Amino acid sequence: MYAIIRTGGKQYRVAEGDALRVEKLEVKAGDSVKLDEVLLLGGDGEARVGSPLIAGASVEARVVRQARAQKILVFKKRKRTGYHKSQGHRQAYTELRITKINA
Repeated sequence: MYAIIRTGGKQYRVAEGDALRVEKLEVKAGDSVKLDEVLLLGGDGEARVGSPLIAGASVEARVVRQARAQKILVFKKRKRTGYHKSQGHRQAYTELRITKINA
């Protein structure tokens, strides 16, 4: 069985046992989190599609860790003007392990 969930403005296809990185959630490592925005359930015969969400469906996950991604560099330059600017950014994320899909 699999589900398509929405969190942090993005959609993810998940199944039990999957690990995924989502936008940072305000929970501690080791805690459980319940994701209620289920858009689609499938895998057992015909898929159930919500409009926009499936009522009563949820996905339970365990927080593996809170971390930050590798640094990306943003470099801006304009030719012949002596203008150059460098800036770095590290995006925070939450790593989840899917434990159960509740239909």
